[in-house]
Amino acid sequence: MNTKLKLNAMETIDGDSARIKRLFPTHFLLNYDPFVLLDEFFVEEGSGFPTHPHRGFEAITYMLDGAFRHKDNLGNNTVVTGGGIQRFTAGKGLLHSEMPEARGINHGFQLWINLPGRLKKIDPEYQQVDAKDIPETKKDGITVRTIVGNSSPVLIKTDILYQHILLEKDSEYTIQKSPSQNGFIYQHYGKLLIDSDDIGSGEAYFLENNTIFTLKAIESSGFILLLGQPHNEPIIQRGPYVD
Repeated sequence: MNTKLKLNAMETIDGDSARIKRLFPTHFLLNYDPFVLLDEFFVEEGSGFPTHPHRGFEAITYMLDGAFRHKDNLGNNTVVTGGGIQRFTAGKGLLHSEMPEARGINHGFQLWINLPGRLKKIDPEYQQVDAKDIPETKKDGITVRTIVGNSSPVLIKTDILYQHILLEKDSEYTIQKSPSQNGFIYQHYGKLLIDSDDIGSGEAYFLENNTIFTLKAIESSGFILLLGQPHNEPIIQRGPYVD
């Protein structure tokens, strides 16, 4: 796949008047195997994502601020607050809604991860993990929250690492990836320097050509890191379905 190393997320509207910054799928980049969609959302009262269907992938909603209520046709009806996570495996099919539960802006990320072909028809599942149960380390001006991978209780069917990383100004952080992995960072505030490129809010940097990357915080910064083993299978996305 031909990707630019640096890419801006596109501001758009989805669901019922929900404001988002979408990294992909867009006309610039359809997907990044095994990742199918990444949105940073900013949802206020009166907007959101009313009941709609999904199939063929897994999704992780990670809240930064505010709260979301998840309802689905499996009988789940739960609220996730800042720092917490909701994960569903759509499998052969799921109906759900995600609506804001707090005043002001409910802010977070939604990530879709493709299921391999052999798992497309599995039964749907749902999991919620609260902020207190997400592993977190703090050292030398660096905070790392591990959303998926290592000792995180969030369970998905694809081998990925998903971390939320906060850097104080002038701190440095090193990322290591295997040559077989796809990976990128997405910056949600601040300013980073990576491989002589400045990365600002709403920008992503794709971790290609090397296996070790050093990031320096020009300003206090927050970003998410995604590394994943690609399935190397065709990704056919039709709106809420990934076949």
